[in-house]
Amino acid sequence: MPRYAQLVMGPAGSGKSTYCTTMVQHCEALNRSVQVVNLDPAAEHFNYSVMAGQIELYTHLPVMKQLIHQLEQWEFRVCGVFLVDSQFMVESFKFFSGIMAALSAMISLEIPQVNIMTKMDLLSKKAKKEIEKFLDPDVYSLLDDSTGDLRSKKFKKLTKAICGLIDDYSMVRFLPYDQSDEESMNIVLQHIDFAIQYGEDLEFKEPKEHEDESSSMFDEYFQEHHNE
Repeated sequence: MPRYAQLVMGPAGSGKSTYCTTMVQHCEALNRSVQVVNLDPAAEHFNYSVMAGQIELYTHLPVMKQLIHQLEQWEFRVCGVFLVDSQFMVESFKFFSGIMAALSAMISLEIPQVNIMTKMDLLSKKAKKEIEKFLDPDVYSLLDDSTGDLRSKKFKKLTKAICGLIDDYSMVRFLPYDQSDEESMNIVLQHIDFAIQYGEDLEFKEPKEHEDESSSMFDEYFQEHHNE
């Protein structure tokens, strides 16, 4: 019988410990047994027994690739969960930086990966409306909106090249994670389940967003919160 693992990663302050706490509680409410293992040597104080690891373990060292290989030998199906702080991502250039970090982890680890914008519950109504365009982005439109901030032609050319790289891969999309919203947590868990085919012997369910790729990924989520 297969087992399942999430490798939770992201920059410092991206909400890894909060994600682990709330996702464990959510899974336990669904009668799933979950254990969380601390891979972050800098984390000493948190409100549960263990937690996940910092991004440096995944992007700079071979040890995580070796760990994934060992988990797969033990018949674990492994999914990467890359977190970024939504409050950090409301500016285009910071968003590009977040995408490159997520893409780096995806290429390095070579496992399915779900990318998440955390702390959505801390955003203002205006910020939530602004961040919607970053969930399934058109990078060239974002670049056009921000090129006025670049005075150097050299940096404009470099930024355009980075956008081309992001667009060529077309692999990085983000899900909003609002720990105060049950539906938001369900959507994230559905995508992770889909990536690792959790409970494949049970009735198969695709993530809701796959039903209509042409529409905004989370129209319902944002409409609900705009009306609050």
